[in-house]
Amino acid sequence: MKKRLTALALAATMLSPALHASQEAPTKFEQKALEIYRTAISMRTAEGFGNVPKLARYLANEFKAGGFSEQDIHIKEMGETAALIVRYRGDGSSGKKPILLSAHMDVVDARPEDWERDPFTLIEENGYFYGRGTDDNKMGITSLTTNFLRLKAEGFVPTRDLIIAFSGDEESGMVTTQALANDFRDLTDAEFVLIADAGGGSLAEDGSVISYNIQAAEKTYVTFEMTATNPGGHSSRPREDNAIYDLADALKKLQAYKFPAVSNELTRAFFKASAKRAEGDLGKAMARFAKNPKDEWAVKTLRSYPEYVGTTGTTCVATMLNAGHAENALPQTATATVNCRVFPGAGVDNTLNTLKEVVGNPAITWATTYEPTESDASPLRDDVLGPLTKAVHTLHPGVEVVPNMSSGGTDGMHFRAAGMDSYGVSGIFMKGSDVYAHGLNERLPVKAFYDALEHWHVLLTEIAGK
Repeated sequence: MKKRLTALALAATMLSPALHASQEAPTKFEQKALEIYRTAISMRTAEGFGNVPKLARYLANEFKAGGFSEQDIHIKEMGETAALIVRYRGDGSSGKKPILLSAHMDVVDARPEDWERDPFTLIEENGYFYGRGTDDNKMGITSLTTNFLRLKAEGFVPTRDLIIAFSGDEESGMVTTQALANDFRDLTDAEFVLIADAGGGSLAEDGSVISYNIQAAEKTYVTFEMTATNPGGHSSRPREDNAIYDLADALKKLQAYKFPAVSNELTRAFFKASAKRAEGDLGKAMARFAKNPKDEWAVKTLRSYPEYVGTTGTTCVATMLNAGHAENALPQTATATVNCRVFPGAGVDNTLNTLKEVVGNPAITWATTYEPTESDASPLRDDVLGPLTKAVHTLHPGVEVVPNMSSGGTDGMHFRAAGMDSYGVSGIFMKGSDVYAHGLNERLPVKAFYDALEHWHVLLTEIAGK
């Protein structure tokens, strides 16, 4: 990918006259993509701020301006959030059901005072775009929206309908996702789903491509609350037992516990392929795990990398705390939120029972925050793998396309559970060290931004073209 004049985004967001050296100016639709990206990131679409409907309306207006009929654009507001559905009508010549395209408009919140840069202003610096959602998942929103506008302008007529389904609370309750998969099925029914929030390319630290990963399964997302209780009392008269201390003891036990390493066909295939290009101990560990998932050295090595630990088994981690009611009173309750990503087949109930055994305190109570959704892996379809391979090889010739299981939860779980095969096919190629999704100073390589736009253009024209 040639260097591009990305100062357009910087000048617009930072109001700075500085320019970057370039060899090629952005195309019309690359400029439009930057505009959409910048606007989407400026909206704090985290839970509790009520900005998702605002983003949905902005995008709907872009689709209308791009030639899409109002009757094919649907905003479904649900409380403070919303879902957006847009149908790109085909000529029906394939005789097949539509293809659904999924991404989410919401983000995990970011506190501006914690960041080095304003998380809700798109900033380009040293070859990266910074801002909340630059990776997860405003890039997915931008890629799909821009390509619908570009394809419409190019006169592209798909052989089957293409349907965008943007959810509005993927990072929290997934109520809009469940509605898209079930309640709004008359608008979203499809043969299969392509997910912009999963899959993608893995790069080694030197920038070389390891592989492209198509997400065909994902771990079950489930959150538990464990609560310690106590009669409490005045803080000047401490008791031997204390709800906070009891909870702290339980958390230390959970911290020390590691679920057994397990694997399936997808994860073994992923590590076997990835080992070919990974360097040093990481590559050796991948190869050894693919041959023997019980190899202790391989498991320990892989689990030292945050981007691979979830692929080796179930994980549970404490993410939130709530305790006490006054500084001069003994705590009557102390609660920890424990988020788990359960390996397919391990079972949510079995996972909870394991946690209870590890804590070993029957006085601590456990509750599931909401009903989890478990789903099976999607079959590997030639009509998905073929076009996807063409899209990947357009920018990265010869790179192996490897099926894998996602450690994080995506909208795909609900589409799979509703009977629609779902595949994570993001166009983003990144190094593990560049992944800051949900964390401070989230960023996306500028090159990855432009490459992802082209990836989706090739994929959509291949998968729904004549």
